[in-house]
Amino acid sequence: MRMRPINPGSGKSRNRAVAGFLACVAASAMIAPGHADEAQPFRLCADPTNLPFSSDNPSRPGFYVEIGRALAQALGQPIAYDWYKSYFGKRTVRVTLLGKQCDAMIGLPRSEDFMGPAMIFSSTFAREGYALVAAKGHAIGGFDDLKGKRVAVQYASTPQNLLATRDDIQKVTVLSPEEGMQALDQGKADVAFIWGPVAGWLNMTTYNDRYQIRLTEGEGLSWDAAIGFAKGSTELRDRVDAILPQLQRTIADLAVKYGLPAGQPVRLGAAPAAPAGTTTGAGPGASVMQVANAVATEIKGDAAAPNAEAVSAGKEIFNGTCAHCHGPDAVQSERKIDLRLLHHRYGDDMRDTFWKTVHEGRPARGMPPWKEVFTDGQLDSIYSFLLTVQVESND
Repeated sequence: MRMRPINPGSGKSRNRAVAGFLACVAASAMIAPGHADEAQPFRLCADPTNLPFSSDNPSRPGFYVEIGRALAQALGQPIAYDWYKSYFGKRTVRVTLLGKQCDAMIGLPRSEDFMGPAMIFSSTFAREGYALVAAKGHAIGGFDDLKGKRVAVQYASTPQNLLATRDDIQKVTVLSPEEGMQALDQGKADVAFIWGPVAGWLNMTTYNDRYQIRLTEGEGLSWDAAIGFAKGSTELRDRVDAILPQLQRTIADLAVKYGLPAGQPVRLGAAPAAPAGTTTGAGPGASVMQVANAVATEIKGDAAAPNAEAVSAGKEIFNGTCAHCHGPDAVQSERKIDLRLLHHRYGDDMRDTFWKTVHEGRPARGMPPWKEVFTDGQLDSIYSFLLTVQVESND
């Protein structure tokens, strides 16, 4: 809440107000810098509707929110929250944390690849990722235990990509972890391979703890969760790092409270590699710009290939926001949302189709409109990147 400025009035009352103000300034100058810092709130960014991690509901605030409260108490500072939906991925971080609306964001992946040099991170406080969920008593120790089973996987997720080439496993496609748990409960699936924290939360709150949940690990399946700070906040990061070991028991208790799965994870293989002939700008094969030139000459309105700067900017935005559904670097085994096939599918209408879709969205298919999120220039850079990954078929 922002306080309104006090009107000092006029005449003698104004003089008294000014004198009082100067006295306050003089007194505050005598306070040690450490005490002045402690009076400032510890500002955290969080999603108001993202249980089990965070919510603005005081009775069920979430795992991250309660960790934030414990940190603020240990720091000796009051706490304040900047609520912002986390759906938009890296854009959320740029707007809130890097936009100086908060001091820290809990639950970011601890990786130098995340937001590059703009971010620094605390030590790891939890391990999060996808999990295998099944009725208690059923073996779910790895791929061998999934053979012949109906496995619920979320549309366009890492588990779906991972199982895409397994003909001995029947895939049941769902649109969310909630639908995955429903498929189990309704007997439409034998196992669910879905986001672990949500599965654990639903198992505890909705399904009376009737399922066993095994965490998984492997490329794209799990990662270290940490607290993110803007790169100039080294002092605050170091203070938080000094406190985290003292909160290990508290964090463990909160994980149990919110149903986060624990235990030894199941090691699974990597997701299928990009098909031969596809390039994402690294490794052997045609370069990004060679592919862009080849495609651009075939597409109406794109006689000139995109420049390297636009491709790089578009790739960063895509991987920060779009990869959640369409795959990192647009590598996607689900043909319906494989954006490498845009030119194959739409030919000369590729650009017009892209522009209409990103501007207006396709809400019935889970695609939101992006015109209020990104500028036309940013959307154009995404298109420039997509030009570099077009293939005629991924069969």
